[in-house]
Amino acid sequence: MEIHNNVTEFILLGLLMKEEMKTLCFVIFMACYLAIFLGNFIIFITITYSHLMQQPMYYFLWHLSFMDPCFTSTIVPRLISDLVATRNTISYNFCMTQLFTSHLLGGVEMFILVSMAFDRYVAICKPLHYMIIVNRQRCNMLILLAWVVAFWHSIAQLFMILRLPFCGPNQIDHYMCDSKPLLKLACTDTHIASILVIANTGMVVLATFLVLVASYIIILYNLRKHSSEGRRKALSTCASHVMVVLLFFVPCISTYILPPRFLNSDKEFSVFYTVFAPMLNPLIYTLRNTEMKNAMWKVWSRNLSLRIKIYNYLLIFFSYFKWS
Repeated sequence: MEIHNNVTEFILLGLLMKEEMKTLCFVIFMACYLAIFLGNFIIFITITYSHLMQQPMYYFLWHLSFMDPCFTSTIVPRLISDLVATRNTISYNFCMTQLFTSHLLGGVEMFILVSMAFDRYVAICKPLHYMIIVNRQRCNMLILLAWVVAFWHSIAQLFMILRLPFCGPNQIDHYMCDSKPLLKLACTDTHIASILVIANTGMVVLATFLVLVASYIIILYNLRKHSSEGRRKALSTCASHVMVVLLFFVPCISTYILPPRFLNSDKEFSVFYTVFAPMLNPLIYTLRNTEMKNAMWKVWSRNLSLRIKIYNYLLIFFSYFKWS
């Protein structure tokens, strides 16, 4: 069946409708975006130049600290620019690109969190076999699997939207292009498509979250066999991961588990997993982690050549923006 599209661009209504709040939100979200890059950059460099890179838990955290800025960069720059723009239009092709990349990178981040939970489960429940089960080859396979699964999820999401005709309204009640607000604009019956969105995103996120909850219940049960010092250390590490999981998964479930007609708070919920969770991840993983704080001190206080190299990169970076 041939698909007719009269819409060549969409209008993003954004996060806020009140003009007087936009300047304040511009400053807040710009500060959040810079904090996301700075915090995750510090963790990424710390793990790269320390012994922590050899440990599976920090190897997954290294990937997560790279994915956080990548994921937010598909959404937040557009959100920030639209807060000061007079007309918030986005082309049809760019809208579809944002839909695909945000679901791809968000999916990879979600499955990295699953891999981190698997690592903690093996470390606590099967400590004697930990280095055999969670070796570097298996870690790489889990990262590759995260990319493959996220790719097929985002491809399915994209093809489902591409098959819909858009011939009338073009105002998206959101600050980004996503499947649920786009379904409301399609000039055809979207009942089947709505079910597919819930199945492809909502149910997947919910099932993954329940698996993570079950894994941590098992971990807590097995902690009874450990010493008080071992329990304290394990609970400290797991608590950080649980906080990150809750920040990411609970808003995702609230956004995608309901049909598109329940759209009232979707964009407010999505701020948590697109902005706040990536910003708070570095704080959560460092403030409660003595090993990470010690590694940060060693890397950033003693490695003079690294500081000089980063300083030169920053000079080049800011010089580029000055002359561009």
